[in-house]
Amino acid sequence: MALVESLVERINALEERVEALENQRSKTSRNSSKPPSGDGFGKRTKSLRQKSERPSGGQPGHPGNTLKWSMEPDQVERHGVEACSGCGESLVKTPVEQWEARQVHDLPLIQRVVTEHQCEVKSCPKCGVLNRGTFPVEVSQSVQYGANLQGLMVYLMELQLLPSQRVVQVLREVFGAEVSEGTLYNVRSRCFEALAASEAQIKTALQSAAVLHFDETGLRVKNQLWWLHVACTERLTFYFVHAKRGQEAMDELGILAGFAGVAVHDGLRSYAAYEAVHSLCNAHHLRELVFIQERYQQAWAEQMIALLVQMKRQVDTAIAAGQSALVPSTLAELEQQYADILKTGFEANLPEPVPKEQPKRRGRKKQSPAKNLLDRLQSKQEEVLRFLHHFNVPFDNNQAERDLRMMKLKQKISGCFRSQAGARMFCRIRGYLSTLRKQGHNVLDALVQLFMGVPISPLLAAE
Repeated sequence: MALVESLVERINALEERVEALENQRSKTSRNSSKPPSGDGFGKRTKSLRQKSERPSGGQPGHPGNTLKWSMEPDQVERHGVEACSGCGESLVKTPVEQWEARQVHDLPLIQRVVTEHQCEVKSCPKCGVLNRGTFPVEVSQSVQYGANLQGLMVYLMELQLLPSQRVVQVLREVFGAEVSEGTLYNVRSRCFEALAASEAQIKTALQSAAVLHFDETGLRVKNQLWWLHVACTERLTFYFVHAKRGQEAMDELGILAGFAGVAVHDGLRSYAAYEAVHSLCNAHHLRELVFIQERYQQAWAEQMIALLVQMKRQVDTAIAAGQSALVPSTLAELEQQYADILKTGFEANLPEPVPKEQPKRRGRKKQSPAKNLLDRLQSKQEEVLRFLHHFNVPFDNNQAERDLRMMKLKQKISGCFRSQAGARMFCRIRGYLSTLRKQGHNVLDALVQLFMGVPISPLLAAE
């Protein structure tokens, strides 16, 4: 009996292990939070969007974006006709009947310009005091790089994500400027210090927003796993890097504590410690439902996918029609369908009876992924369907995921940050640039103005 009991226990453990491995193997970027880079070459993504009846490409009436004819060209080159192509007669003195024109849009020759600033020095003939002229604010050294070149350095490193060595190559080969990597880091450090006040203003503005997106992702710092946190709206972005992922990091982030708006996130348990109104990302739910449908062939998951997509479509249609809310009868019908699908799902995932002869195991029995998802969709129904009742709350948390996507690309290019200070510099500068880009500013011009001592202040009105 002891042998049988030990074998039964071992079989159960192996079945759980096989189940976990099968679940891991079945997960892709379209049915989990796994990144597309982990799908391999043989798997293809499948969108939940329905195929449109319209043909691919530009639609009728689309304005297009082609190279336009300039009514005021910067320069004109004229090409004359000197001889007749038929008989060879000279046409030099023949009057012109008309002109045919073509335009070429190109860049001027790129070259470095050295400007020498000279200040007058004069002695007062009356009192003898020596007087000196004043250099511009941005001219602080005897020999230095100008605001245009410094702004371009930061632009290439922090926005276009070029490694420092490649930035050095671009500056040397395109502009003829011999810049060292140390100079790049010094310029970035000055930019970081100059943006301290702007970062604080963005953080304060986010605390008063009506709807705020939160997310976090892994980031390598000094060859260790750290976490990059983001708090953002459609017009503001704030990044924060920390060694922890949960509440300790969120407390240091300093935005969620006392936040009175709607916090949109993926349901990480640490968010529940804050008293904000919560809304869960339904893009995550759709991916998990796809996994349940594909891995376990449970029909309720496909039904829930269709219902959530239908809810989003009805909300989008109502917003486009200028409505502020759905009709109460429509809301009640959709919520009843939601409850019916959950009931069907629970019936399909009833716990299996435990044989009397099987030895009892300590602790709570591990639930299946389908049962875990059902429990969350039921217990967090208000957070899941908040977008259905409040049109200012989005269906998903894609805003935060988009703001994190380029940060992951930075890590893919550079591997990791060598220091915590370097990671914090990147977060502050990138958050400022992301905010300006969301608000329609030219980022390169903004960096140039920053090094000229007149930084652009982003709009900070609460949304």
